[in-house]
Amino acid sequence: MLAAALGLAVLAGGCGLRAASQYIPDVEPGSIRYYPELEGEQIRVASKELTEQLILGKIAVLALDAAGFEVVDRTNIQGSDNARRAMLAGESDLMWEYTGTAWLVYEGQDEVLKEPRDQYERIRDLDLERNGMVWLNPPAPLDNTYAIVVTPETAERYDVHGISDIENIPHSERSLCMDTEFFNRDDGLASLRDDYNLSEEEFPSRGDVMTSGVVYAAVDRGSCTLGSAYSTDGRIGALGLTMLEDDRQAFPIYNPAVNVRQEFAERYPQLTEIFAPIAERLDNETIMRLNARVDEEGQDPVFVARDWMVQEGFVEEGDSLLAGR
Repeated sequence: MLAAALGLAVLAGGCGLRAASQYIPDVEPGSIRYYPELEGEQIRVASKELTEQLILGKIAVLALDAAGFEVVDRTNIQGSDNARRAMLAGESDLMWEYTGTAWLVYEGQDEVLKEPRDQYERIRDLDLERNGMVWLNPPAPLDNTYAIVVTPETAERYDVHGISDIENIPHSERSLCMDTEFFNRDDGLASLRDDYNLSEEEFPSRGDVMTSGVVYAAVDRGSCTLGSAYSTDGRIGALGLTMLEDDRQAFPIYNPAVNVRQEFAERYPQLTEIFAPIAERLDNETIMRLNARVDEEGQDPVFVARDWMVQEGFVEEGDSLLAGR
């Protein structure tokens, strides 16, 4: 049932689209039912290159394979814009997308919505109207939004629990490490400064821009007092960092939901039945644990996804000799 699992290399339409070449474990239906009418029907699954997106993409690949589709694995597309263009151009058929990303970045909306359901419904309706994209229901409860992290020692020393408590830290010690997206995007550093009344002159006293993975280690070793983070990143727990409460709701909501084009959703109504129970079980605690298995333990996203799917009963391991690690 699974096509192009090995040795596939695709470059399509200048979108930076490239297929994953990792082995996909053999799985059989569990609580995900097998649909005979889907046998031989091809579906191309995309994801961005981030750890969480790779895990979500592999979950989709395994679920669709168990349901009967002939799955083409096109996970690991470099960049949100490339992944989005591939979907709109019909070069990919299905991927998990974040409500806040589509609302603020793809559709250029200025309003930061504070309620998850409102955010989902607004982008669902707008994306269908403008682009013919369908957001399957429900979105996952996990919220991969921006966050600010400190060490427990910093939190205790300065009595910092929420982001508004940053004012307790002396200006001379408010060093901030951040990744490029947090530094450049309006929903990152700009939102933090605006919502918490932190002027550019006083915050941060000094700041360093680096790759996102380096930020966590820099905060942990004391190279910077504060760090930008993603709220579902497994390295927060693995390093024992403290995530400050966004007590003024500066950062948008980023719940992932499965996206497909309208004609594809109408052709395969089974997709909602396949993904609804999966989405419901993907909360912050779960995805942080899965992300940590990749980022901290070095495990392959496809096996992390497979193990979770088996544990939850969605699929069973297949009989193939290649199904193991």
